[in-house]
Amino acid sequence: MLSRDKLPDLELMQKVQQGEMVSYNTLVDRYKDRLFNMLYRMLSSEDEARDLLQDTFLRVWQHKQSYDFRYAFSTWIYTIALNLARNELRRRKKFRFFDIGDFADKLPSREEKKESSPKLKELLDHEISRLPEKYKTAFILRDVDSLSYEEIAQVLSIPLGTVKSRVNRARSILRKRLRPRMEECYELSKGSILPISIL
Repeated sequence: MLSRDKLPDLELMQKVQQGEMVSYNTLVDRYKDRLFNMLYRMLSSEDEARDLLQDTFLRVWQHKQSYDFRYAFSTWIYTIALNLARNELRRRKKFRFFDIGDFADKLPSREEKKESSPKLKELLDHEISRLPEKYKTAFILRDVDSLSYEEIAQVLSIPLGTVKSRVNRARSILRKRLRPRMEECYELSKGSILPISIL
């Protein structure tokens, strides 16, 4: 007999629907890090990402009886988390607009660059946060969370071809924005492109 942490999501959800908290906690442990990373990249705020992560798992418990076993559990929980993130982003837009000029202020000066090496991850995270929402969401789900194109199509309720197009567009934007900074910071040749492991 498989230990609980080896059980498939669907079996765990069957137990959750029967009110079993241990199986619910197993699903929380299985998804919390991936969902937090996605929410953080969507919102650029650890506090808000933690809040929405808690809301996501709360809704899983509250609406456990409405889960449809024809679909992957991962699709369902990502859909819940993404809807909460989108609502938060819409709420933000009512109060303020994103200032692209903020990016220039955060880049290290030439003097600072001599003191400390630039952090590619921070630069990449910032550029991901600047992507238009539809491209950012598809990129994060595919290249950060490693969902299949088919799963992303289900989560976002869009055609498979649209998912692939958005992911490719996001990668293209990021390459275009990051290549000059990488060349400047790391003195790469003009022909260099981002490693495939990054994009």
